[in-house]
Amino acid sequence: MVRLHALELSPDVAGAAAVRRDWQALHDAGLPSQLDHRGTTNAPHVTLVATAEPVGAAVADRAVGLLGPLLPLVVPLSGMVVFGGPRPSLAWLLEMPDPVVAAVLELRALTTGHRHQGWLPHVTLARRLRREDVEAARCALGGGPPELVLADLRHWDPEAGSIERLTLT
Repeated sequence: MVRLHALELSPDVAGAAAVRRDWQALHDAGLPSQLDHRGTTNAPHVTLVATAEPVGAAVADRAVGLLGPLLPLVVPLSGMVVFGGPRPSLAWLLEMPDPVVAAVLELRALTTGHRHQGWLPHVTLARRLRREDVEAARCALGGGPPELVLADLRHWDPEAGSIERLTLT
């Protein structure tokens, strides 16, 4: 499996705690959860761009220029989404303002090797659920927080196994 380089927005402390509570609720219910991901860099985030190619300094600088002035950003949750095939993922869907969507589309145009077309802003709660467990997972989570505050832009480099904070609010 190819590990993808990514530009991501991360929530503030309260938002990260809310997402981690949902991860814990799934785990406590005996269901797959992002809490099960034991990587040292695993943290709640919204992926903006994920590509097989390294994110260069010019793209990272452009991301800071486009998104930095918008942070911190209060983003409403608009519901839960289930996507994927026989082993789907479960995520909170986010309502992004137009300037963020425009910025992400510009960054995607500057990069190649995307795994998916378009952009679906979300925070992943669980991966590889069994289809028959989706309803139990939904019930374990309840309604989720009404909104998240996205506070920082970061770059995930899978080759170095590191996260670089590009902005700090």
